Amino acid sequence: MPLEVTRDTAALDAALAPARAAGTSVALVPTMGALHDGHLALVRRAAELAPVVVVTVFVNPTQFDVAADLDAYPRDLDGDLAALAALAAGPDAPARLVVHAPTVADVYPDGPGVTRRAGDVGTHLCGATRPGHFDGVATVVDRLLALVRPDVAVFGRKDFQQVAVVRRLVAEAGHAVRVEAAPTVREPDGVARSSRNLLLDADGRRLARRVPRALAAAVAIARAARDRGAALDPGTVRAALRAGLAPPGRASDLEVVYAEAADPDAVVPLDAPVAPDVPVLAAVAVTVPGRGLRVRLIDNVVLGDVADEDRLLAAVAAAGPAGADE
Repeated sequence: MPLEVTRDTAALDAALAPARAAGTSVALVPTMGALHDGHLALVRRAAELAPVVVVTVFVNPTQFDVAADLDAYPRDLDGDLAALAALAAGPDAPARLVVHAPTVADVYPDGPGVTRRAGDVGTHLCGATRPGHFDGVATVVDRLLALVRPDVAVFGRKDFQQVAVVRRLVAEAGHAVRVEAAPTVREPDGVARSSRNLLLDADGRRLARRVPRALAAAVAIARAARDRGAALDPGTVRAALRAGLAPPGRASDLEVVYAEAADPDAVVPLDAPVAPDVPVLAAVAVTVPGRGLRVRLIDNVVLGDVADEDRLLAAVAAAGPAGADE
């Protein structure tokens, strides 16, 4: 099937009218463009869940707390359309693939502004260091869900806190949609796929490899505790994460924004040891050198989710041993 592209709400409504009239399921994959293999994996997952998939490409101004970050965010709509057209022509394509690339005025006809609040789930981790970010996320997702009216929306687990914010939004706003969280996709060196990776310089890319290895160290600690039937100390997890990101005595240009052990449902940092069968979110954010700016990277693994742990460990193992400069 050829790729269908819409640029405004009227065209989107016209494109989806046949599916809505027939009661055909629709899946939504919201993106900010600069698509990579991680995004395409979300589209393939969406195609497994619904015959009609809508991919939105929209750099949302309300979720950026720093204007320079918004300005620098990579944009490549032509490249995005080419990648999606190739997917639409392949064996994993949905029956219909619609790309909606609206303007800011179309998404926010009354002007961009925050109309939804993330609540407590958006307070810690990224929420503590990016004021208003998750309010902006909740606002744009609320708007996109209202525009598309999908049956299922697919997000990536790399943005774990974002998924928690979206789940809360859906529950509070009453959107009739199921939220699906798809596994993180990683590059050959283990670094989580991100549009921001395009902004890294050589030093930043080298330092970024510490992130999945630090998370793998946290997995090793959690598995050892489970093998002993012992409680997991969140302080030990935090220490292992920080040691992996910024090894003592080794100077580098990597800044640890946070290295946290949190409740994966509430996304609240844990203070006391937890039982061996209780999952723990190990999450990190760092900044590393980029082309003319600092690049913020996030990653996570849910300790106790064996499939999530295995995916991370397999990616780190496939990347090979760390070099002395990592």
